[in-house]
Amino acid sequence: MDNFSDLLTADAVSSAVTVSNKKQLFQKLGQCAAQAYGLDATEVIERITERERLGSTGFGGGIAIPHAKLDTLDRVRGVVMLLAEPIGFDAIDEVPVDIVFMLLSPSDSGADHLKTLARVSRLLRNERHLARIRGVGSDAALYALLAGGETRDAA
Repeated sequence: MDNFSDLLTADAVSSAVTVSNKKQLFQKLGQCAAQAYGLDATEVIERITERERLGSTGFGGGIAIPHAKLDTLDRVRGVVMLLAEPIGFDAIDEVPVDIVFMLLSPSDSGADHLKTLARVSRLLRNERHLARIRGVGSDAALYALLAGGETRDAA
């Protein structure tokens, strides 16, 4: 599994998150980004909501990758949430979403933004990785899995 320690901090990863709709999810994502990276929660929520209006970032299989660009960032950052119960997300296959990997990039990050989206998308298309992600029992285990803790050499 790819190592995402360059994108994530331990406090940007949550398992068993309870939300009942996309709006609540985006609020939690914004709050988490504010706490983990010192960003403005309202700005994060506005940017990912604006992007979502262009088309759902739910790409199927119960996965969403909401993403946006922010002037206040100096590098690409991520927030990962596993939902306790899947929510409707207007995904392409209409399957409710339970894995959310939000990406926030600097406004001028063009190629880096696209490369990172591709990296995350590759991870989340791999059934074996998805099963491991869905099977974690805690925030710490989820972070260790994504940041390459005990599984760095297992790929």
